[in-house]
Amino acid sequence: MAEQAVTTYVPLDVPLPPIPEGQVFSDLQWKTLLSLADTVIPSIRSTSLAKSLSTKVVPESTFKDAVSTLASHIHDPDATKIAEQYLEENASTNPQFVEGLRRLLADYVHEEGKSGMNLILNALNSKAGSLILTGSTTPIQDQPFEVRERILRAWETSRIKPLRAIYRAFTAIFKKTWTSASPTLRSVVGCPRVPIHGKPADGFEYEFLQFPPGDEPETIDTDVVIVGSGCGGSVAAKNLAEAGYRVIVVEKSYHYPTKYFPMDFTEGFVSMFESGGATSSDDGSVAVLAGSTWGGGGTINWSASLQTQGYVRREWASNGLPFFESYEYQQSLDRVCDRMGVSSDYTEHNYGNRVLLDGARKLGYAAQPVPQNTGGTRHYCGYCTMGCHSCGKKGPRETFLADAAKGGATFIEGFRADKVLFKMTKGGRVASGVEGTWTSRDSYLGTAGLDRTSRKVIINAAKVIVSCGTLHSPLLLLRSGLKNPQIGRNLYLHPVVLSCAVFDEEIRPWEGAALTTVVNEFEDQDSQGHGVKIENVVMLPAFYLPTFPWRDGLDYKLWAAKLPRMSGFITLTKERDAGRVYPDPADGRVRIDYTVSAYDRKHIVEALIATAKIAYISGAREFHTTSREMPPFIRPTEASDPNAPEGVTNAALQAWIAELRRKNPVDPERTQYASAHQMGTCRMGTSPRTSVVGPDCQVWGTQGLYVMDASVFPSASGVNPMVTNMAIADWASRNVARTLGKANSSKSVLARL
Repeated sequence: MAEQAVTTYVPLDVPLPPIPEGQVFSDLQWKTLLSLADTVIPSIRSTSLAKSLSTKVVPESTFKDAVSTLASHIHDPDATKIAEQYLEENASTNPQFVEGLRRLLADYVHEEGKSGMNLILNALNSKAGSLILTGSTTPIQDQPFEVRERILRAWETSRIKPLRAIYRAFTAIFKKTWTSASPTLRSVVGCPRVPIHGKPADGFEYEFLQFPPGDEPETIDTDVVIVGSGCGGSVAAKNLAEAGYRVIVVEKSYHYPTKYFPMDFTEGFVSMFESGGATSSDDGSVAVLAGSTWGGGGTINWSASLQTQGYVRREWASNGLPFFESYEYQQSLDRVCDRMGVSSDYTEHNYGNRVLLDGARKLGYAAQPVPQNTGGTRHYCGYCTMGCHSCGKKGPRETFLADAAKGGATFIEGFRADKVLFKMTKGGRVASGVEGTWTSRDSYLGTAGLDRTSRKVIINAAKVIVSCGTLHSPLLLLRSGLKNPQIGRNLYLHPVVLSCAVFDEEIRPWEGAALTTVVNEFEDQDSQGHGVKIENVVMLPAFYLPTFPWRDGLDYKLWAAKLPRMSGFITLTKERDAGRVYPDPADGRVRIDYTVSAYDRKHIVEALIATAKIAYISGAREFHTTSREMPPFIRPTEASDPNAPEGVTNAALQAWIAELRRKNPVDPERTQYASAHQMGTCRMGTSPRTSVVGPDCQVWGTQGLYVMDASVFPSASGVNPMVTNMAIADWASRNVARTLGKANSSKSVLARL
């Protein structure tokens, strides 16, 4: 049974950095933008309560039915009042929504995207432009609500591609901002601010190097500098520090003690995720979640700890990398798993994971529990993607970085690595350190801009290990003057389509570990290792709800309110076809050129069908996907018994499946994909013509420069990549230790290596 609820714990607030000065848009453009936001997230009132033309007015009976439906699932004496407030809430009158929208657009949208939005907003405010885009010379913000809603829906299927793109961008931004900032959504769905299971605990106390103000660069000497504190960098830091070498780990983000965990949605996205959780592919089809915090992706992942599968190891070995089939690699896999206490022995499945495991068994699909990095103990928490308050998840913060600190490693947070330094010798280009800019944190342990100090820092080192992650490691290599055309290519994202089963009963899906089950039945659909795994997903409102289609404001609010009865699934795809990352030409930020190929989409369709069958055989009332083209499946009333002899041969379900196959509704332009895993942009191989690093993780054409993170994967791993990433870093860093020569004997534990 679950532990006693913790009701008194309240995490500390995290101050957010100031929004950059200067307006992204003019006042008139903001007025237009917020009118569109109010169309997506409208104030909904009955005919007797309507207050303005900007309100979505529905018949009295429709409003009463909506209030009654919502109130029946709200566990509060004021349920009816809360339901009415939820329906009447709109976007523009919520200060948190407006601030979140301003921050997102100012900080996280690239210049090309801002220019496109500027162009559309300006056109909407001119008679000629408005006529072309809306069919009327009246500015859209002055149109009645029903006209605005009709215009927005017309953009979705417009023949003008930029309008389809702006529809996708605006609705995605508004949904994401609303689910993070809504003052009523949590009350309606009943999702508490903190998990009711698990007790707060103090994590390891880290110390970070500080620098005084100064105009001249600060210079430091060390044996090894590691750029990035994530899964690869943390393991390398532990091994090299324990081997007696002087190690400095630099991290562009900041460390937050566990008393700030789990963070709330807005502060968590800003403080712990790349680009505030708003990173996406250039075409907007894939939302990309990547960690940007102390411990990297290992701090915000979901505890899943799967080792590299045999068929993937054989694939990589067949490409000239025999190490992956060696016992030595298996030892590295086991070593990192042992340190994190990886096991499935103590796993307690929540409702959604039991649905997946039991449904797969009923249908004869191969499925298994997913080992967790929880130190060999029970860890029933679905909030850890916002930081683990109990320290039960044994990611880099609680294990490898702490070990590195005990071994004498030095840490610098707030350090943006500008470039790797080289010296030219007769033997070629030799890495000699890293140059970057350090920015202090302020007195509130945030980055609120108070009394901050910036300083240029040069770190001289015998070895440089780049562990910036798949998105940023290639960009650092490019900024450092390396020209290999393979840098940034071979990007794999494990693209997923999310789906949702809605049940009659309340299941509180945010409770319990998010991902403890995997269905492997469809992982190899082409006999070449490409296919799909079906897994569960984090069910916190701001993570899950924004990916699903918007059809109108009332529909979206009523659907979002079903979250307590939802079970979410993902189709994790080991794709064949790759993309690339590259620096934005305007400001150098990471850009992602990636679209899920038709080849890989075929596999996703089959996995979606299997997921729908699992949901149906488990008694789900509804089944939704993130495709805007495919309507949800609604279970017929006469098919209410999931144990009926007909099983998944039910005529209505089979008709829906046939329609799914006919429409092939996972076209990237009309389906929201997501990615929580990024791999391959500094690919490992046997030649610089096809890869960025050699079999020892050393960058081609250099000496002493290594990459140790998931960017070195030769192809998609097909499983959650943390353990594979760590194992490669474990092996490679031990080899680096052997090349460094004699360490300080008083610190050395080289014999352990």
